[in-house]
Order: sequence, then structure tokens, then C-alpha cells
Amino acid sequence: MTDDVTYEVIDHVARVTIDRPAVLNAVDGPTHERLCGIWDRIEADRDVRAVVVTGAGERAFCVGADMSAAAIAKTGLEYWADLDPNGFGGLSLRTTLDVPVIARVNGYALGGGMEMVLGCDIVIAAEHARFGLTEPRVGRLPLDGGVFQLVRRVPHTQAMGLLLTGRRAEAAEMQAMGLVNEVVPAAELDAAVDRWVADVLACAPTSVRAVKQMVQRTAHLTAQEARAQRLPALMAALDSEDGKEGVRAFQEKRAPVWPGR
Repeated sequence: MTDDVTYEVIDHVARVTIDRPAVLNAVDGPTHERLCGIWDRIEADRDVRAVVVTGAGERAFCVGADMSAAAIAKTGLEYWADLDPNGFGGLSLRTTLDVPVIARVNGYALGGGMEMVLGCDIVIAAEHARFGLTEPRVGRLPLDGGVFQLVRRVPHTQAMGLLLTGRRAEAAEMQAMGLVNEVVPAAELDAAVDRWVADVLACAPTSVRAVKQMVQRTAHLTAQEARAQRLPALMAALDSEDGKEGVRAFQEKRAPVWPGR
């Protein structure tokens, strides 16, 4: 098993770090498989209530596929035929992860790295971070969700301005487009991420899971159709211990202690 991804869970928060700083946290085959295994593990672990994903070092979140790896020798057609249904790093197109995922963007998020960002729910970036779907500049395509996710997340002309040029955009520009929630100096990145994590943890875990599941699994429906769906996380939240604890805590004027069920 590769050691190129670190994973730990502390106080209900999973932290996933691509640890390949020598190649700007580019992802090769074994690293991709390790990431996929981690997402599967988180999906099965009810103790995890939030996830932070990032890259090791100060230069890069992830610059996409490792261009020096043997897998890059595949033709475009071969790469397309072997696409992971869950997208780049097993995250960019994953729809079964009901836990909030926060991207801690500490540097370059390019190609597949930006696709992983597009698979996250909340994005916090350092001021020096740069984003881009740069595949066209090396004769490739952002097939792991980049094209399809970006045009759904930002205005059409903004998305096409990135997709048709492969250029790199500053964090502040991505915030103005609406893709990044907050931009902070590098020295304040961890504090900002921790603040967002704390806000997520302040909410009932069952409610948060239900919200994310409803958003992910009803995007193709009208609002009325979506509301009518009897999704598992929704039904669990409506009859949860969390719901009872939230009411009790409000009445007793104290902070809730979430059972998580």
C-alpha cells in the first residue's frame, strides 16, 4: 500500500492529505487507489462528521495526474475508456459521500487537482493558490468532471473562459466566480479551515448528512420533485436522536451534544 496519502480521524474530523510534495502532489495509479479506499472507508464510518482534504507542503494542493507515471502513456481513448466513475482521485464525481468535504487549497489546484476541488462542498484557499483545468495545454481533456462540474458551478462565460484557455486563475478570481468560499493569507489557512469545520460540527450530524444527500441526489429534479424524495439520510434525520437533542438543548439554553444518530 502506498504511503503517498495520509489519513487520520480526530474528534470526528477526517483529514486526507496527498503527500507527494516532490511532484506537487500529482496523483499516480497507486495514489488514486489509496484515495478511493479512503473515501470508501469514510462512507462506512458514521463517526466521521467532516472531511478536510489537502496537499502536503506549501506549493500545491494537487496538480492532477502524474505526467511522469507510466499510466500517462495511455492514449486519450485508453484513458477515457478506463475512467473511474467517481472521478479524479475517486472524489470529483462521487455522489455517495454524505459527509461535508472541505478543500484546504494550499497552492496549485490544476487539472485533476481542480477537479477534486470541484468535488468538494466548501473551498478555502490561500491567497497564493492557483486554479486551472490545464489539460488542453498538453493535448488532453478534463474528463474527470472538470468540464461538466465547472459549467454547473459558475456562470457559463466564466467557465468557458477557463475551459477554452486552460489558463490558471488566482484564488481571488475564483472566489469572485463563486467557486471558493474564502481566501486568506497562507499563515491563516489552517485557522480558517478549522473555523469552517467548527461551524459544520455545530450542526446535527444527521441534519448535515441529509442536506448533502438531498443536494447530491436530486440535482436533476425540479424543486417540487426533489422535496418529494424519501431519501435514506432524510428519513433518518427526521426521526433522529439528534433532532430530539437539538430541541432539548434549545429549551435548556445550552449547546447541544450530538449523538450523531
